[in-house]
Amino acid sequence: MTVRVLVAEDQALLRASLTALLDAEPDIQVVAQAADGAEAVRLATSLVPDVVLTDIRMPVTDGIEATRLIRAALPGTRVLVLTMFEVDEYVLGALRAGASGFLLKDAEPQAVVDAVRTVHAGQTLLSPRALARLIDPVPAGGGGIEGLTPRQTEVLRLIARGRSNAEIEAELGITRATCRTHITALLARLGARDRAQLVIAAYEAGLV
Repeated sequence: MTVRVLVAEDQALLRASLTALLDAEPDIQVVAQAADGAEAVRLATSLVPDVVLTDIRMPVTDGIEATRLIRAALPGTRVLVLTMFEVDEYVLGALRAGASGFLLKDAEPQAVVDAVRTVHAGQTLLSPRALARLIDPVPAGGGGIEGLTPRQTEVLRLIARGRSNAEIEAELGITRATCRTHITALLARLGARDRAQLVIAAYEAGLV
């Protein structure tokens, strides 16, 4: 299956480079390019790509607002944010808007390609440095987790640290079915849409 991608980046050279990088992959096709957030929203709603690769700081409409609008109109489209900024307000802003991944612009080319495939597969992706900024210690006492069991709390903490399901299963010594049950319960109890929102919940509660 070919992954259809829309690239949104206001710098023409970088936009062309990203397009060439992704189009070189046999399973990825760039279906459109946008030079600002408003154009990205318009093209996305028209073409319905599988993944939107977008910068955060763009003219007319920034990447965070574009992400929010795209996800509201196209819940099946995944958004991968690519930016030079690693400060946590950008990470949280992108995740709250519905982004599935957050990657820094100095990432290796193959990491960008892999990230597109990862978010298309339904996984959440944060660059190691962005994740480190996101989980810097914060004061405890966030809301929404008081009713979690100790095991659910531990699963949530591991999700926030970027662990995959397989890694959580191995670390806690639980089965695949049990791990999925815990994650489903976490999503329901915390009112989270996906793993990205679970990361936000853990961060705001001071679990990591």
